[in-house]
Amino acid sequence: MKMPAFDYACPATLSEAVALLAAHDGDAKVLAGGQSLLPVLAFRLAAPKLLVDLRKLADLRHIRITHNGVALGAMVRWCDIESDVRLRTAHPLLLEAITHVAHYQIRNRGTVGGSIAHADPAAEMPGIAMTCEAEIDVLGEGGTRTINAKDFFQGALTTALKADEIIVEIRLPFWPVARRWGFQEFARRRGDFALAAAAVFYDIDAAGKATNAHVGVIGVADRPLRLSTVEAVINGTSIDEATIAKADAAASAAVNPDGDIHGSAAYRKSLAGTMVERALKMAAA
Repeated sequence: MKMPAFDYACPATLSEAVALLAAHDGDAKVLAGGQSLLPVLAFRLAAPKLLVDLRKLADLRHIRITHNGVALGAMVRWCDIESDVRLRTAHPLLLEAITHVAHYQIRNRGTVGGSIAHADPAAEMPGIAMTCEAEIDVLGEGGTRTINAKDFFQGALTTALKADEIIVEIRLPFWPVARRWGFQEFARRRGDFALAAAAVFYDIDAAGKATNAHVGVIGVADRPLRLSTVEAVINGTSIDEATIAKADAAASAAVNPDGDIHGSAAYRKSLAGTMVERALKMAAA
């Protein structure tokens, strides 16, 4: 379909962008990479009066790696993450997840902030943010505030962002070099939205047991999920076949997905467990 009519602005500063959003009182949308927003407009799922393009805001394109973790500016593209060799050790789980994002043409334009703000329940970056307990910095007329990932995603395409707020930065906590991790995704075709995916990581204590386990899934609810019951199965154990089987069963029991044309609810429920199983095997290996 053709897009609805809209005005266009391309501010040179972040404060100007916030002012434009505030002046339109919820009737403006931020344009970052446009890989999610433009299809939404084409399907008439949204009809804002103004698009605010952030392409001139170079200050939002940083990837900073410090002893505190990884900080991603909102305008960082997927291809920027893929090409940053530092992330191979600073955050390999993030790097692996991003390789599953759509196709390379979209990874050349799509942005971290755009994906987080769009909040698609099957998108990889919201899942990583949830699993890794990311902090999301946003700026609005009232100033800057930090929102934890668990509070940010409120439903399908629904977030805690206010109408005048723009995502500025996403911060992922420090990643120990010895951490075990895995990411597995299943889609009908490579590059399609995930029917289900799982991100897993854990550390190893002095006794050789798993500790600090984090397990997240996407594609099986109206938002990314942390599976605390699966984490409880993993913590304090050796990651062997018995533990992996228990984690698989716990993951399936923890989700209650809806069915659709791509798969029944029972299929997606089973698939969530299978993705956790495969991600754990990847981590253990």
